[in-house]
Amino acid sequence: MAAHDFNAIALSEHIWTVLTLPDRFFSWRIRGNALSWAVEQAELLKQPFDLIVATSMVDLATLKGVVPALAATPALLYFHENQFAYPESGHARSSVEAQMTSIYSAMAADRLLFNSAYNRDTFLSGARALLKKLPDHAPLSLIAALQQKSAVLCVPIDASCLSDKADRACEPVTLVWNHRWEYDKGPERLYLVLKQLKRSGLDFRIHLLGQQFRQQPEAFNQINSEFGTLIKTWGYIENRADYLKTLQQSDIVFSTALHDFQGISMQEAMAAGCIPVAPNRLAYPEYIPETLLADSFEADAGQDAAAIAAVMMRVAKQREFYRNLVPCLTELSWGHMAKCYSGEISALITP
Repeated sequence: MAAHDFNAIALSEHIWTVLTLPDRFFSWRIRGNALSWAVEQAELLKQPFDLIVATSMVDLATLKGVVPALAATPALLYFHENQFAYPESGHARSSVEAQMTSIYSAMAADRLLFNSAYNRDTFLSGARALLKKLPDHAPLSLIAALQQKSAVLCVPIDASCLSDKADRACEPVTLVWNHRWEYDKGPERLYLVLKQLKRSGLDFRIHLLGQQFRQQPEAFNQINSEFGTLIKTWGYIENRADYLKTLQQSDIVFSTALHDFQGISMQEAMAAGCIPVAPNRLAYPEYIPETLLADSFEADAGQDAAAIAAVMMRVAKQREFYRNLVPCLTELSWGHMAKCYSGEISALITP
């Protein structure tokens, strides 16, 4: 989880030592992080720590193996993603080596926490499928052991997102798409959704938000060219308060993603008063009402976009009705969930 989120947890009864590495060079980082820390932080890691809290990107098994002082230290492994559920793209993320590393890390941990049931289930099923490929001595009983020590505990949303929504029924519908500008968030489907909405005659404006990179899918150039007059915001909003204000001034937040392990951007927008529309896949069915989920066509971008656009058209015509169907996410705020995190930690360090 992000550093500012971590600091927001009221767990002052513990003293934390935080180790991080830059989020780049993925294929090297996923296998090299334990080596980097073992050498660069050798003296620090000799301290008698009570607990290791690691993300699923950490090569926990190797770290505990090459740092003798950590070998017997209890460990909690938090999965904000898993290496089995990324769409096929030729990227290193789908490599067998990264997947096997995550299995070893899970074995080395005393507790596994996942940010969604979708994340947990795809990890366990993916690990089972990979182990079945072993030519012999496949330890399939391991999956039951991993499942036994697993639980779902989502990343909480910032309480500053929570707000009451003003009546906007008389204004043109304002849409927001707030995801990373990468292939796995379905930018070509986003383009097709906007084409469908325009063809249907919907009077709309849109905020296209999210982290951008040096290289980005061509679909964004097409969107900017064809829908420029309808775009209210383009790109990443640096100021957090301005970002939340944009969400609060929007009506519908939607996703075209092919990969989303929790969907915090969707949850934040919902907390800010937006009506969510998403395909019926990934983690979305866990918190978005069925009537706001579009039929999913992962293998057909055109059908997928048409289904999402159809739900958005229906919602746009009855905004206030559908807004009343959106669940309250107050219980997912840090203030409500800190005790859940504290309980997980206490269970591992209490004699």
